[in-house]
Amino acid sequence: MSMIQTGKLQLRTDEPQARTGGDVSTFTQVNFPTPFPAGSEVIVVPMTQTFNGPETPGIRIADVTVKGFKIRFNEVRMGTEGSDGRHVEETVGWIASTT
Repeated sequence: MSMIQTGKLQLRTDEPQARTGGDVSTFTQVNFPTPFPAGSEVIVVPMTQTFNGPETPGIRIADVTVKGFKIRFNEVRMGTEGSDGRHVEETVGWIASTT
């Protein structure tokens, strides 16, 4: 039986772009309102709900468990300038489900 939960948060990133796999020290922890049953495979789909800055806020998630996940923006900027990784505050909605 599938289980679905939803939520939203205010998110901003003041840190440089995350470039090292596994380093989640600059991520924000999100806890589910109710933990999913032990042993569940959880899928999280985040989506930016606002448009507060001119650059695109790339969303990274990590460490998805039955209790929650970690999230951060890794700002996406194309061209010769590259990205500094920082992004202004936006509202991010998410949906989490078991498979």
